[in-house]
Amino acid sequence: MTNHRSGAVTFKGNPLTLVGDELVPGAKAPDFDLRCYGADGMAQVKRDDFSGKPLIVSVVPSLDTPVCQVQTKTFNTRVASLGDKVSALTVSLDLPFAMNRFCGAESIESMKNGSDYMDRSFGKDWGVLIDELKILARAVFVLDSEGVLQYVQVVPEVAEEPDYDSALAAVEKLLA
Repeated sequence: MTNHRSGAVTFKGNPLTLVGDELVPGAKAPDFDLRCYGADGMAQVKRDDFSGKPLIVSVVPSLDTPVCQVQTKTFNTRVASLGDKVSALTVSLDLPFAMNRFCGAESIESMKNGSDYMDRSFGKDWGVLIDELKILARAVFVLDSEGVLQYVQVVPEVAEEPDYDSALAAVEKLLA
């Protein structure tokens, strides 16, 4: 049976329920099977695609909203400064076509994107699916090169930005 965590996050002050177990640092990150759209058409994005380097997973409710756009652009810029030593991924329930369009229009080049629209399994397995709205909560995860969670932030208020500095400090610690 899937765990439901009532009041785990709020949206504009209204308490909401997250589906799935809460992830914690030190645990192995769950696998995922997301979709993206690019030059070669529809493709899969899996956790194993990122093994061998630290990975920042930036989770947003929708790239069609201002805070999600700021989050994606901020991580894109900050990750670019780290070069190819780290991988980064934006996850949402937006359709792969919309994600590709946004990333192209905004020159998002340092982050891959993956859509959980098929079955919301990422949302459930990573504990960030908002039951009432059927969208993903805002969150940031940092995995080491072996896929072990080193940093987890599920942003308590969905309409607010994540703690970029703490997430990037976790990444820089892995690169030291």
